[in-house]
Amino acid sequence: MTSSAPHSFTGPDLCAREAHEIVALLRKGEVSPRDLIAASRARTEAVEPQINAMPTTCWDRAEGKIAALAGGQSDAPGWLAGLPIGIKDLTPVRGVRTTFGTKGLAQNIPNASDPLVERLEARGALVVGKTNTPEMGAGANTFNEVFGATLNPWNTAMNAGGSSGGAAAGLATGEVWLSHGSDHGGSLRTPAAYCGVVGMRPSPGRAGGASPKAGFLIESAQGPMARSVTDCALFLDAMAGFESRFPISYPAPDAPFQDAVRRAGGTLRIGFAPDLGGICPVDTEMAAHLSDAMQQLERSGATVEEACPDITGLERTYHTLRGISWVTSAQTVDPDVRRHFKPTLEENTRFGEALTIQDVAEAQVGRMAIYDAMLTFFQRFDVLALPVVGCMPHAQSEEWVREIGGQTLTGYMDWLRFAFLATTAGLPAMSVPVGLGPRGMPVGLQLVGQPRGEAGLLAAARFVEMAMGGPLGPIDPVAG
Repeated sequence: MTSSAPHSFTGPDLCAREAHEIVALLRKGEVSPRDLIAASRARTEAVEPQINAMPTTCWDRAEGKIAALAGGQSDAPGWLAGLPIGIKDLTPVRGVRTTFGTKGLAQNIPNASDPLVERLEARGALVVGKTNTPEMGAGANTFNEVFGATLNPWNTAMNAGGSSGGAAAGLATGEVWLSHGSDHGGSLRTPAAYCGVVGMRPSPGRAGGASPKAGFLIESAQGPMARSVTDCALFLDAMAGFESRFPISYPAPDAPFQDAVRRAGGTLRIGFAPDLGGICPVDTEMAAHLSDAMQQLERSGATVEEACPDITGLERTYHTLRGISWVTSAQTVDPDVRRHFKPTLEENTRFGEALTIQDVAEAQVGRMAIYDAMLTFFQRFDVLALPVVGCMPHAQSEEWVREIGGQTLTGYMDWLRFAFLATTAGLPAMSVPVGLGPRGMPVGLQLVGQPRGEAGLLAAARFVEMAMGGPLGPIDPVAG
């Protein structure tokens, strides 16, 4: 396993601090929101030409929101107190260009924000920009015809992951301290793994919902990205709570998620599925790195056992659910927007349109069987550990990975199969860095938690983070 010693970072000192540290300074009045906006702006302008993570910025809007912080809930656990954040370009922010990465919406200026954005701003967040995403969030390589490609800060020739690639790359380089993302097929987890940060897909309804226009769907989720597990818990506290405009949402827990992280330690029972029962190919170098990580976790007090739940029918079930999501979303897309869609995106929509009611029924039965299998699994283990993806980052010019572990892949989602389980079963999942791997690139370990078990999942992730030497970044971009 390669050393996880930090790379150089030449940005402002404030940008190198973790979010929870900055929020503590804000609460005590030792730093001001304007100081942070200035630091974030300086860092963003310095690194954007190299990584293209946050192509739309709104510094003046953020400055204009500072006055509203005075009446905020300064004692609330999720109070961000004037911390600059990024919002993914799939999520509307009032008055800020929101393109969804598609040419048909290239000049779209929403007149209302997503309810989750409203909540974050009410809890002291200052939105300073929109982070880059693939078109309509489809794919794990962040590029589109509006803004171009986001590049991996650890090697700018490499894929930063997607679809929350801009969020992950901006965090890794210190542009902002927290960044919002969303996930269906690993869109929070894959870029977190490839950029050396933390990305969590919460339980459906924990952080609002996927879209007010399709509010009853549970396969897509909004969630937090950060540079450390503690910061991820802080951001989830800011996101959590009931919101009537999201019909699947529910109240925040009595105890803050940050408390669970502070209590992390002791023992951890890990069930490790290195290839998810043989359905996911894995490159030798990835398998070796994660095997070393498991040994390190055992030395730190965890119990690790290779085990895999019964996931019969997972791939077919997931793709049916994904197809339902795409065909549902298409109901609210203007045909003038849809005509610009890239081929893979249009294929997703047509697949959904071709589903039969029998397909839908089988997917609902199949997902329940997988959920029940996970309940049985959690009788023995605290978390399921598995790769985020089966390979290290490939070149950004390669739209999707076509071979892993000697197996040829035929569909653009095939290399993301490790992400399907949490989405299908409605379970919280996250990626946490486990050091640097081949060629000095970061590696993420995926942890899947129990139903609505974000607190336990965050505690497990903190255990892993401490055992593996702590957070990695931020870093200066490394030219590839």
